[in-house]
Amino acid sequence: MATLPGPDSTSASPAAITESGLPFHPLYGPADLKTWDPQTQIGIPGEYPYTRGVYPSMYTGRPWTMRQYAGFGTAAESNGRYRQLLEAGTTGLSVAFDLPTQMGYDSDHPLARGEVGKVGVAIDSIDDMRVLFDQIPLDEVSTSMTINSPAAVLLLLYQLVAEEQGVSSAQLNGTIQNDVLKEYIARGTYIYPPTESLRLITDIFNYCRAEIPRWNTISISGYHMAEAGATPAQEIAFTLSNGVEYVRAAVASGQDIDEFAPRLAFFFVARTTLLEEIAKFRAARRMWARIMRDEFGAKNPKSLMLRFHTQTAGVQLTAQQPEVNLVRVAIQALGAVLGGTQSLHTNSFDEAIALPTEKAARLALRTQQVLAYESDVTATVDPFAGSYAVESLTDDVEAAALALMAQVEGYGGSVAAIEAGFQKSEIEKSAYQIINEIDAGDRIVVGVNRFVHAEDDDYEPLRVDPAIEAEQVRRLQRLRAERDGAAVDLALDTIRQVARSDGNLLYPMREALALRATVGEVSDALRDVWGQYTPTDVF
Repeated sequence: MATLPGPDSTSASPAAITESGLPFHPLYGPADLKTWDPQTQIGIPGEYPYTRGVYPSMYTGRPWTMRQYAGFGTAAESNGRYRQLLEAGTTGLSVAFDLPTQMGYDSDHPLARGEVGKVGVAIDSIDDMRVLFDQIPLDEVSTSMTINSPAAVLLLLYQLVAEEQGVSSAQLNGTIQNDVLKEYIARGTYIYPPTESLRLITDIFNYCRAEIPRWNTISISGYHMAEAGATPAQEIAFTLSNGVEYVRAAVASGQDIDEFAPRLAFFFVARTTLLEEIAKFRAARRMWARIMRDEFGAKNPKSLMLRFHTQTAGVQLTAQQPEVNLVRVAIQALGAVLGGTQSLHTNSFDEAIALPTEKAARLALRTQQVLAYESDVTATVDPFAGSYAVESLTDDVEAAALALMAQVEGYGGSVAAIEAGFQKSEIEKSAYQIINEIDAGDRIVVGVNRFVHAEDDDYEPLRVDPAIEAEQVRRLQRLRAERDGAAVDLALDTIRQVARSDGNLLYPMREALALRATVGEVSDALRDVWGQYTPTDVF
């Protein structure tokens, strides 16, 4: 019988460390798994603790959902891009909104000036939402919307447009991100204070249970923390801690764990550090299954399943030698697939420069299609199961993440830790270390601090026409002149009244939006009652 050509890693010094700061040994062997129990730690695919995947067959039955993230300029321009992606073979849409929409401001608000349509599509009212999904059958397409503080508003607009198409709410399938806690930690597009934001989220849970039963009501996100500098262990620790906070809020509002938990979804990044990313995804599934079973007493197997979307790491893309990003994205996508993602967005190679061109977006989709149809990664489930290196890394990442979660709990949970600045501080320390390593040359970035050469000048980035801001303002002026202003004002007053009570806000919000109230007006109605959150500088 052949023996390993050297000592197991436990008897050797690590040659490197992982992104999470854990030992990464040059050789792994049986001694690294001496306390490892395959039955309790990995099980089999589709069964607790779901280390090997949430479904028994995973991609051997069908590939993951190829969900390309897109949105820019006007609703009409984004609609054209969505139809191109659907024709190219994408199987799900993911909507990017511009910053004013994400912050609950209309395009004619003074703070929106210069940002309309720049990093996503501008949506001010039901009129824009109609154009965005024109000729797209909402009973056939799964749609994800990256929206947080105004998530309820955009979801209701989507529902209203679907009904105009003749599509019942029971047929709608998709996800709203709706994860405001990570906005306080890493991204910054929050509006209301945390407690009021959690109330709105639980209202969404209750509304969708009654009205849109197939909708995934939240996508609890670690992606943006990773983009801000979080390590893999920090990413899953702080994401799962936020998930625990949402579950506690829902249970406290009277909801049954096994009714709403199966509709929870997660959103993670995939970096170029392939092996640790595979381990991260496997560890996160196992951790969530144990949390839901042991802390919350969930009985429904679907309540224990951590289902997640993945996006390749935009922060690792470079403006220098942008074509090299095609290689980075392919490696990142492979890690997501080998880690068992349910859906995947692959970034375009030019996104470090500008919004992606049509050709770049198509190439990003083709990357997924090559993995799905030309490689053999869909032929077997969890091919790294039993790997000395990956199983050891899975255990290490899990242990590090659990230690961080314990620190969050020490503050009293995610909201209290956010208010103390804990997660933000930890991520900023990690980001600072990464920058220093790149500047010192200790962390190699191809084309940036190693293998540099003069750039070609033949790339023409996509540019958003600044005239769209004026167009959106004209659309808003026309809308306000045409609608029944008195009826809209009355509907907005009802939102304020319900915000002061414990009623479900989505019903009066839906009424106002159907009367053509704008995103900004509905958001302002809640601002009038709840105020706007201003973080305390704790550093």
